[in-house]
Amino acid sequence: MATVLLCGVDLFFRGKLEALLPGHHLITVDHADLPDMVIADIARVDPDEVADTYPDVPIVGYTNHTDTAGLRAAHAAGFDHVLAKSALVDQVGGIVEELTASVE
Repeated sequence: MATVLLCGVDLFFRGKLEALLPGHHLITVDHADLPDMVIADIARVDPDEVADTYPDVPIVGYTNHTDTAGLRAAHAAGFDHVLAKSALVDQVGGIVEELTASVE
């Protein structure tokens, strides 16, 4: 089970992610321990700030497919995966497994 920090994720989409990621612990607040990975809504957070806050944690960013500036900003910030929101819904299970494979 991985602990996944959701940054800027709205309540509706959080519910969708919870349904898509059974068995993983989704959090929306900072804890004393670092999360195993971060999922960030690029349209609602600053990609550089997220990358600077979690430099050693895998980060997945998503936004609307028309937000090309946001997608470029997340790539430039060094996110591990940057996707359109619809692609994240289709691929999130595999991405979480890939990025948290070493989490027991």
